[in-house]
Amino acid sequence: MNFIRTNFKGILLCITIAIPSWLLGKHFPLIGGPVFGIIIGMIVTMWFKSKESFQTGINFTSKKILQYAVILLGFGLNLSVIFSTGKQSLPIILSTITTSLIMAYILHKAMHIPSKISTLIGVGSSICGGSAIAATAPVIDASDEEVAQSISVIFLFNVIAALIFPSLGSILGMSTEGFGLFAGTAINDTSSVTAAASAWDGIHHGSNALEIATIVKLTRTLAIIPITLALAFLRTRKEKAANTNVKVKNIFPFFILYFLLASVITTVFSLSPVITAPIKELSKFFIIMAMSAIGLNTNIIKLIKNGGKPIFMGICCWLGITLVSILMQMALGIM
Repeated sequence: MNFIRTNFKGILLCITIAIPSWLLGKHFPLIGGPVFGIIIGMIVTMWFKSKESFQTGINFTSKKILQYAVILLGFGLNLSVIFSTGKQSLPIILSTITTSLIMAYILHKAMHIPSKISTLIGVGSSICGGSAIAATAPVIDASDEEVAQSISVIFLFNVIAALIFPSLGSILGMSTEGFGLFAGTAINDTSSVTAAASAWDGIHHGSNALEIATIVKLTRTLAIIPITLALAFLRTRKEKAANTNVKVKNIFPFFILYFLLASVITTVFSLSPVITAPIKELSKFFIIMAMSAIGLNTNIIKLIKNGGKPIFMGICCWLGITLVSILMQMALGIM
């Protein structure tokens, strides 16, 4: 009862924002519900004179509900299907992930971009956009404003990619398989991957780029596991070196183990889409709720003022991934 009394108002506010954001995301999939959630949350918080009675519930949603969303995401991953069909894309996936992380690290050092934003943009660009940022943020203890900044950067280049990649693929003379791999490895967010691949299939009748791109994208999603575990290890070492009284259990991303367990359950029991589809939809709604909470905790004016360097990092990571994906396909003779 105490939990409900303390958190109810904040959670209800996030749900109130999440519902229209979810519906808008359905009508405008290129933008997506999470982005609408952040934007509406930032607008709503500008009109609040005091959020004290809401703050505990907002914080719970931005932290815990976000982790629950990542766990439920695991029910959308059938590992046997991913390993059998997605393994051919592994060299490209590993190359693009490495490229993005290295570029983010170099720019972080060269331009003095805050390390947490650099990590979130690097991981979000290389793995799976908002989902990867959602999984990484609790591990590195990123603030809501840092998460909002990173999501905004990723969103910008997702939209650009979804709009121009089908035409770029045609100009480069890509096959259906080639474009599916290209979209799945060089576009971050699932909705934008789907939009680009669907546009390709609409132009090239009878092609199945959407199916290929989706499997490649799911294969990329599995990189969340080693990346978050590695970041937890690095943070533990850093805090111990600084003689900080750190407890590993407070840093270790246990929710990632539950994410993996959900994937194993889906694989072992071959769960039907009838079961997994509603769970995946709930996961998406939880992410939108969490992004709404993050928007409520974000100062939109400060976000815009500090946006220059993160955007530059985002475009560098995006262009690097795009170029490496194309070059790897050429090297492997897939295009």
